Amino acid sequence: MTKRKLRINGHSHLLPYPEEIPQFMQDKGIFWVDKDRKFMLQKDWNRPITDSSFFLDEKLEWMERNKLDHAVVLNLSQLYGNGLRVEEMKQALRFQNDFNAKVQHNHPSKFTCGFVVHPGFVRSACWEIERCVEVLGMQLLCLPTHYMDSIGTWRCIFDEENEPIFEMANKYNLAVEIHPYDGEKFIKLENTSWRFHLIWMLAQCGDAYHFLTLNGYQDKYPNMRTCFAHGGQLAQINLGRRIQGFDGRPDLFEGKSHPRKAVGHKNIFFDTLVHDTGGLELLIRNQGSKQVLMGLDDPYPLGEMESEKQSSYPGKILDLAIDRKIITETESDAIWEDNVIQWLCGDDDAAKKKLVDRILS
Repeated sequence: MTKRKLRINGHSHLLPYPEEIPQFMQDKGIFWVDKDRKFMLQKDWNRPITDSSFFLDEKLEWMERNKLDHAVVLNLSQLYGNGLRVEEMKQALRFQNDFNAKVQHNHPSKFTCGFVVHPGFVRSACWEIERCVEVLGMQLLCLPTHYMDSIGTWRCIFDEENEPIFEMANKYNLAVEIHPYDGEKFIKLENTSWRFHLIWMLAQCGDAYHFLTLNGYQDKYPNMRTCFAHGGQLAQINLGRRIQGFDGRPDLFEGKSHPRKAVGHKNIFFDTLVHDTGGLELLIRNQGSKQVLMGLDDPYPLGEMESEKQSSYPGKILDLAIDRKIITETESDAIWEDNVIQWLCGDDDAAKKKLVDRILS
């Protein structure tokens, strides 16, 4: 009997219900959801909740309706903790991690959940990694492309000062998710026409990929597998320019790893959320289909959601890619299942079996 291929969404988000968010989060202006579940809020910021599947019960119904077996839930970008006082940041991130751990514990067949740390405080970050892995049983580390350090300077996540974090990820055989946010806080442009979500978030991913590969972390930490959100989209179109820059100005890259060495590397993954088959084709041509995993970014409006205007639905981009002979059905099945599992578990066959058994249970 042929085993049914699983449909695993490698990029999902989940909001706590309003009553689950501690009062101090609202009192301090860190993050909360209004009682009517219409808005998510921070001090001087709010965003409409555009789909009921932001919340757990509705998310489960949405997954059932769209025949999704399992989802990888990332942390909320609003809870990276940049700019918060140290104790407030620690409390906020611990709330996020404990919430995600509870979701995974209560619904093991449906969710694998990530945890977040703040790289500006490396020692505390390592302690939190240890807690989340050894106490909470989590295996996915969520990191921002950029963060504010302890003296207020913005840095790329793959700064060499953060190597203790990557050593911990390597020790625990962790999957790592790199996701952009907070661009408007350090890119000095007016926040208009959604430019930071539509353009600069993709540039942030390209910048993070630049430094991961220049530092050769994909080889230095062989048990750490990194996935870039949104297809690392500008990293794909920018690959030739980076190679020419490296070759043309070697004086600027002394001691660094050549960009070519990272292309198609087994420890670097990208999700499918590039919004069109041309972008997906470039991603697959650059990196190979084995390094691509399904990412819906649900339930955000920039995710692959049901949309009459776009005649869209979860999984449409892969169906179109099959129709246009960009990928085969076998490659599509792997993007939905095998590649997500490889990112989460690496070469640990026991961990892979445990995950599949958990999903099928």
